[in-house]
Amino acid sequence: MIERIISFSIKNKIITIIGILFLIIAGLYSLLKIPLDAVPDITNNQVQIVTVSPSLAPQEVEKLITYPLEISLANIPNIVEIRSISKYGLSVITVVFEESVPTMLARQYVNEQISVVKNEIPQDLGSPELMPITTGLGEIYQYSLVVDDEHKDKYNLLELRNIQDWIVKRELSGTKGVIEVSSFGGYVKQYEITIDPDKLNAYKLTLSEVFDAISMNNANSGSGYIEKNTEVYYIRIEGLANNFEELKKINIKTVEGTPLYLGDIASINFDSPKRYGAMTKDGEGEIVGGIALMLKGANSYETINNIKDKVDIINKSLPEGVRIEPYLERTFLIDKTIATVSKNLIEGGLIVIFILVLLLGNYRGGI
Repeated sequence: MIERIISFSIKNKIITIIGILFLIIAGLYSLLKIPLDAVPDITNNQVQIVTVSPSLAPQEVEKLITYPLEISLANIPNIVEIRSISKYGLSVITVVFEESVPTMLARQYVNEQISVVKNEIPQDLGSPELMPITTGLGEIYQYSLVVDDEHKDKYNLLELRNIQDWIVKRELSGTKGVIEVSSFGGYVKQYEITIDPDKLNAYKLTLSEVFDAISMNNANSGSGYIEKNTEVYYIRIEGLANNFEELKKINIKTVEGTPLYLGDIASINFDSPKRYGAMTKDGEGEIVGGIALMLKGANSYETINNIKDKVDIINKSLPEGVRIEPYLERTFLIDKTIATVSKNLIEGGLIVIFILVLLLGNYRGGI
């Protein structure tokens, strides 16, 4: 068989040369398309379910959330193992599938079982959610929002977190290869209503009544339409509060013909929810930043370059004095790995040539 191939190659040199050129072109094309990374991703085929319930202790999280979910998930086919962690206010369940199960099919199986068991979890104790389609090596780009020395007094942690959540995160989302952008540090902006208990008692109100009144009077809704001749007028009720004054004017109840407003019994200010951690850098205090997570199976080198291009655009739209500064991005490690591999290949080739030419005298083999 080998003799026939050699004989055919010698007699048909043009065909042989065309075949070699085709192999070279195909090899170069494959080289340009091959996914590059510093280390292989050995994460198994898994789906994670997270449930946040700040009011529960670990024992209650296990009893009311983790255990019912585990029982339901055990009915899914092609599962290797199910493991879980129940912490204060947090339940994390990891379902490991066989490698032959497609990722989206595994997530569909899990999602169907979650929808079945949701009714068994008491209301207001959290809603199970699937983690993004990423792996332990998915944190490919980590950054912080840096303020110039001239503008340090202009931006506090609350304003920087607003910039991160409403500008940076939204712009980075949708980048090819990115599945999630997580925010860290700072204070999440929200309206805080502080009710005066003395006024609450004076007007014979309960917190539930105030809560229901705010919910019912702080929403937009549609109310059908009116036909007039050849035209149709759509009716829309705008009740969503947009500032302090509109919140203060929410009607709570009517006392002897006089409306009682939220501003009469409470003060309203900007504040943030309770924090369970902080983000610091270089011992200079708290900062605000984020992490871009890569889609499982995506090309990390290409994804990071896409993020860099998007960051250059975002930096131009940020408020004056604020910029995105990466402190961990994997292209540096990938470039070092490629350089090391290339160096080893070249050195190995030179050693082979040295042995063939100088030690064995085989110049043809060396060439």
